[in-house]
Amino acid sequence: MKLFYAPGTIAMASLIAFCEANAKFETIRLNFYEKEQTKQNYLSINPKGRVPALVTDQGIITETPAILTYVAHTHPDAKLIPNDPFKCAKMNEILCYLASTVHVNHAHKMRGHRWANKTSSFEDMTAKVAENMAENFKLIEETLQQGPWVLGDEYSLADIHLYIITSWLEGDGVPRSTVPNVKAHFAAMNTRAAVQKALEIAGESKSY
Repeated sequence: MKLFYAPGTIAMASLIAFCEANAKFETIRLNFYEKEQTKQNYLSINPKGRVPALVTDQGIITETPAILTYVAHTHPDAKLIPNDPFKCAKMNEILCYLASTVHVNHAHKMRGHRWANKTSSFEDMTAKVAENMAENFKLIEETLQQGPWVLGDEYSLADIHLYIITSWLEGDGVPRSTVPNVKAHFAAMNTRAAVQKALEIAGESKSY
């Protein structure tokens, strides 16, 4: 399997999942500064021009929740998905929220051109990011009250996805100190061997 990713992006969640599963895979790092994700070589793999993308023997998979669940299902010994149907649904609930709402709110800071054409609109969207992210993480903070993980005592894909988005908070103008449960979760994630391995592969510091 080949995982296309870029450091600092949501694709890091897929990289961590592979490390958690102790899977055999190859990483291909894209240079976003040179906009490699927009060039034809990569667009032939993922026409969306985004990461992650996973090349498997059966075909190509894109979108973070899809890749995360694929890794979990193909490596059941890693126990990244709960067996209990309700807990599994709650895990998917947070995955959907992170992908469809929180990530989108974050993207308004630098990707305003996806939703508008006027520069004034970009500035307005950027100005709203901190408020939106703070509101999103207020809900997530409540979810983590039963900690240490999103599902309480059971670690899952939701923790991996949340970790990467939490890493963006400070840059979005929301100090992690304002959400102590989230801060504790982030610190706990940083101690996991799989997280440290993924950050090492990506050439990133542990503090992320």
